[in-house]
Amino acid sequence: MKVLVTGGAGFIGGHIVERVLLEGHQAAVVDDLSTGIRNNIPDEAIFFEVDIRNRSQLAAAFDSFRPDVVFHQAAQMSVSKSVREPAFDAEVNIVGFINVLEEVDRVGTKRVVFASSGGVLYGDVTVPVDENYPKNPQTPYGIAKWTGEKYLEFFCRERNLEGVALRYANVYGPRQNPLGEAGVAAIFSTKLLAREQATINGDGKYIRDYVYVADVVEANFRVMQTNLDENFVAFNVGTGIPTDVNQLEESIRKECQKVRRESDSNFICPPPTHGLARPGDLRSNLISAEKAKEKFGWVPHTVLSEGIADTVTWFAEDKNH
Repeated sequence: MKVLVTGGAGFIGGHIVERVLLEGHQAAVVDDLSTGIRNNIPDEAIFFEVDIRNRSQLAAAFDSFRPDVVFHQAAQMSVSKSVREPAFDAEVNIVGFINVLEEVDRVGTKRVVFASSGGVLYGDVTVPVDENYPKNPQTPYGIAKWTGEKYLEFFCRERNLEGVALRYANVYGPRQNPLGEAGVAAIFSTKLLAREQATINGDGKYIRDYVYVADVVEANFRVMQTNLDENFVAFNVGTGIPTDVNQLEESIRKECQKVRRESDSNFICPPPTHGLARPGDLRSNLISAEKAKEKFGWVPHTVLSEGIADTVTWFAEDKNH
């Protein structure tokens, strides 16, 4: 099978490409490297350095590879940036995705798996909610993800496409980019490993559902091969387990200290500092993935402590950190 991953030089996309190749499929990547990293793309994958907003370059990539399946991971992924620059967010996350869908339709791609967001669609919720819970996005990023789902549903209905929206919780793990505003586990890991204070926004009592990247990749791969009962369907991809930012920082700080003390017995991570609250941040967000379990047997296997250990170890061994 020929599989194209937009945003395949990014954190989640790069892991998906690796899995696609491991399972014996052909893989291609579309990425403009604005936030993605070239080294995340395996040598075996075909690479098109293309911005999804550029329709002519995107068309050339689709003409060259003609994929059977597209994993659409490319995105402007910062909630706070979407608040500051809503037009830019819409250009990438709405118009860019429409461009991809037009090309999918033109070359006859069979299925699109869209990286949506359970972390923003449902608004503030204090218990794990399912896919039928009312949508209440509070930021341009969330509005764009919901709009993307509706466009995918439209293409599935009108253009005979098969589409799946995977509504991710807060994804973390090795190779996450610590330089942007998204990816708090990566940001904390790199700071603390360098003996720098982690900055917690506001009071840190922001409850999130953290899901490990390998589990997210497994959900993508399973849904690629699952027979669908309807042309368009959405699934939550999360754990339903609440963790606030203060707890996350403490867990990462302890793991960083443990890893560094293997070579420096006196290593001590500094305690966190608190900064201003970020605009657009929800106080609480949790999702239920029971539907994914029922439909294609997906459950998250990585508990937070194990995922944090793997993440910190990767950043500790990465020569850039």
